[in-house]
Amino acid sequence: MRVLEIIHNHIHPLVIRCLLLSARRLLAEMIIIDEFPFKFVEYQGFKRFVNGTLTLVEPNFVLPSRKTISKDILGIYDSTKEMLKDIFVKEGYRVSLTTDTWSSIQNMNYLVLTAHFIDKDWKLHKRILNFTQIDNHRGETIGKEVEKCLKQWGIKKVMTLTVDNASSNDTAIAYLKKRFKHGLVLDGEFLHVRCCAHILNLIVCDGLQDINDSLVRIRDAVRFVRSSPARLTTFKKCIKKENIDSKSMLCLDVPTSWNSTYLMLEAAVKFEKAFERLEDYETVYMNKEEKPTTRDWEIARIFTNFLLVFYEVKVFVCYFQYSLPCE
Repeated sequence: MRVLEIIHNHIHPLVIRCLLLSARRLLAEMIIIDEFPFKFVEYQGFKRFVNGTLTLVEPNFVLPSRKTISKDILGIYDSTKEMLKDIFVKEGYRVSLTTDTWSSIQNMNYLVLTAHFIDKDWKLHKRILNFTQIDNHRGETIGKEVEKCLKQWGIKKVMTLTVDNASSNDTAIAYLKKRFKHGLVLDGEFLHVRCCAHILNLIVCDGLQDINDSLVRIRDAVRFVRSSPARLTTFKKCIKKENIDSKSMLCLDVPTSWNSTYLMLEAAVKFEKAFERLEDYETVYMNKEEKPTTRDWEIARIFTNFLLVFYEVKVFVCYFQYSLPCE
């Protein structure tokens, strides 16, 4: 402690202040990057850590409250936004946009707008420009909100706008073509880009309709096993009896998410014999009409191989999308 005190006395106060301001900035950035709640700064463990480190350098250092750290984060957002706006205005980059809308469980409508552009060093960037609440999902409403956002950012040159296949997006595109006709390539002929991930979803969901009966029976069987710890324990005994060597276990899908359906089928087909043996242990097991048949398992096995191709494509698309820098 005596050594730290001597060092502290010989450091210029301005240097200490700069170090503490830098530490506070890094703290705000840590909360942003790791998505911690603002109240993280009030956690006892974190307070002990700070009191044991920063206060050794500056005894008068006060850990910011959740209200103060939220202001710091808002300040970082404002400064970053102004810097990015300055780049768009001065450099005049032509941007490609993606947008999507959805409703929360509170029935509130939201829209997100993301810009993709290549800088002067040929580096590809992705920036979320806006995340806002909107009145509805009508095409004109979406178009007006996108127009408002682009004007706020000073963006005048748009290459493409990628959206899903909802009919309202056709109206939104038509609206934007009128408003940005002087900043579009080839009069906006190629402005409208349909989302490949959404098209992929439509293809797979349409194919799943052909095996819906088999899918429902397998899903119900998986749900039966996972409905209680006792049934799951019994099922594990069946796996052991059948000498099935698999590190994976049954997972229940979300019917509206085909990739989770693929993961469910991929896991379930490995345990076909275990499901058959389950009848010997469970007296209340599903009746003949509800439980999966041999034909159902054959269809599931074939369809799993089919879905694997689409699943790998979706993983690749998502990896490429989220591997882009997005500050």
